Amino acid sequence: MNFEAISTEIFILVLGLFAIVMDLVLPKNESRKSIGGVLVFALTGWVLYMFSMYVPETAVADGSATTRYFMDMMYIVDNYSLFFKQLFMVATVFTLLFSMDYMQTVLRYKGEFYALLMTALLGMCVLASANDFLTAFIGLELMTISFYILVGARISSVNSSEAAVKYLVVGSVSTAIMLYGISLVYGSTGTVQFYEMFHNQHLFTAAGLAGATMIMIGFFFKLSVIPFHMWAPDVYQGAPTPITAMLAMGSKAAGIAVFMRVIYVAFPLIGFYWLPILAVLSAVCMIGGNIMAIRQNDVKRMLAYSSIAQAGYMMVGMVSADYPGMKAVMFYGMLYVFANVGAFTALTVVEQQRGGSDYKSLAGLAKSAPVLAAVMTISLLSMAGIPPTAGFAGKLYLFTAVVNQGYLWLAFVGFIMSMISVYYYLQVAKAMYLAEGDGKELHISGAVRAAAVLSVIATILFGVWPEKLAELTNLAAYTFLQ
Repeated sequence: MNFEAISTEIFILVLGLFAIVMDLVLPKNESRKSIGGVLVFALTGWVLYMFSMYVPETAVADGSATTRYFMDMMYIVDNYSLFFKQLFMVATVFTLLFSMDYMQTVLRYKGEFYALLMTALLGMCVLASANDFLTAFIGLELMTISFYILVGARISSVNSSEAAVKYLVVGSVSTAIMLYGISLVYGSTGTVQFYEMFHNQHLFTAAGLAGATMIMIGFFFKLSVIPFHMWAPDVYQGAPTPITAMLAMGSKAAGIAVFMRVIYVAFPLIGFYWLPILAVLSAVCMIGGNIMAIRQNDVKRMLAYSSIAQAGYMMVGMVSADYPGMKAVMFYGMLYVFANVGAFTALTVVEQQRGGSDYKSLAGLAKSAPVLAAVMTISLLSMAGIPPTAGFAGKLYLFTAVVNQGYLWLAFVGFIMSMISVYYYLQVAKAMYLAEGDGKELHISGAVRAAAVLSVIATILFGVWPEKLAELTNLAAYTFLQ
């Protein structure tokens, strides 16, 4: 077995065990921030090391380099999976940075927070490399079970407990649907491996198509695609803000990573069926998510509906079902992480020190914490796709890819909805800059400030100079489609 292929997963598992041991060793009254600091430096170093794992495009083209496998092709490590693993780690690093103060003052179980965050990250990485449905299912459950617990981590909050129960119930239903679909597909084709299913004509039986449909529905639940979105607003609102951020950044990106591998590798023969459906669901998500976001009074709940719309934008790239579309989805997924970091960094500080995340809690933030107000405004404008932020470049890639495949109407819907989203994003800016707050200055730690500043630098940098990130996504998409 090629253990080098799972070196990243082994490293994350070791970090999770380290967090558990350190929580047991450190005195009860001592701060657990040091655990978070070690995890930040370790994950950052590994993200940089992972650039050396990429297979060059020339090596893939001439066949001199091969993709790494583990356990008889059940687990695949290619440039595509490496890119998403780096994305998950970047999201986790930023979450650790802006959550250390929040965790220390709001959460009762601090060491467990770090350990569960590592297990959630491990599940995401498994999803990115899964090459069969059973491995994907294991990764999905490892991630979601960790999030079930983390969503309810605020023991003293009724909303947090309620959100955890709702997430558990709805997540269990979606898991059951997906697992039953996997069993039907296996019964029809005799395999659970994606590549072996590629040319399997037995998939076109009634049971095979029913199973594939149920698998897709399971993924739609995880991605909070309308009409399978009912859990997202309540869970986003009730969960601790750093966990809401990870759900928006990491969980959604992990679902996208495995979903694209399923539809492009396992189910390409039934593209005639799922492509038009995916286009319609993409439009419904963009329209429904943006319209429902306008009516929200809580910013976290507004961002939940916004994330539904963002899933619609990413599905626009999937509808193109080609190299530019896949590249656009990965590009947008990475910049969506940076935009979310800026928004949720500000929300985390506000919730921790003002006790809420509604518009009233954000009132006067420009006077109390001008840096956070500016970062949040830029981040929200990036989500709306306003130049020169990275969101503009991302949506340009997405809409260009789908137009080239003849879906002009879908790009038009995306453009109109992006303009509508500016309205409710600017409502947040209005509250921060024009509404009167309590006038008390907010305390911002160095870690929080670093997360905020780095995220906004990345958002602007990839907006005016997207070439480097585009080259990386080009490499990942090219290798995946070979």
